[in-house]
Amino acid sequence: MTGGSSGTPLFPESRCRTMAYRILGDRQDAEECADDVLMKLWETIPLAAPRSLTAYISGITRNHALNMLHARNRAKRGGKQYDAALDELSPYLRSDEDPEERLSIIALQEAINRFLDGLPEETCMIFLARYYSMQPIKEIAAEHSSTVGRVQMILKRTKEKLRAYLEEEGLL
Repeated sequence: MTGGSSGTPLFPESRCRTMAYRILGDRQDAEECADDVLMKLWETIPLAAPRSLTAYISGITRNHALNMLHARNRAKRGGKQYDAALDELSPYLRSDEDPEERLSIIALQEAINRFLDGLPEETCMIFLARYYSMQPIKEIAAEHSSTVGRVQMILKRTKEKLRAYLEEEGLL
């Protein structure tokens, strides 16, 4: 899969492996996941090109890695970045204690997408890098030519804004 006349890959297999490794915490599992993703991509890519091929492949990679993680008992197999990211985000989201108050997953996804659409581009990219791609904060800071402290502050403020937004929407 290459893009344009330059022949550069649109979404290299190494990127799939890296994303899977961040979630799974095991190189062999990440390799297996990347191979599975490429096969799944071959089998499922829609006739009409996805709006963003990178997002499409990222979604398949993330979902497959999470499924592998759950199937292989993440406590024994690793997944430290996944656990750390979820631990950081959990105080800002509703718990599953009261089933009557739980939101439908679709409604929550739509609300989060609306929230993300309203963020400045850099803030959105940092938030997605941490909580979607499960990147370590230090790596995010390096990619954005920033400090770890600044990235942590952006994430903290964005989580607080997300909480307020979800409360405003009646979802918390």
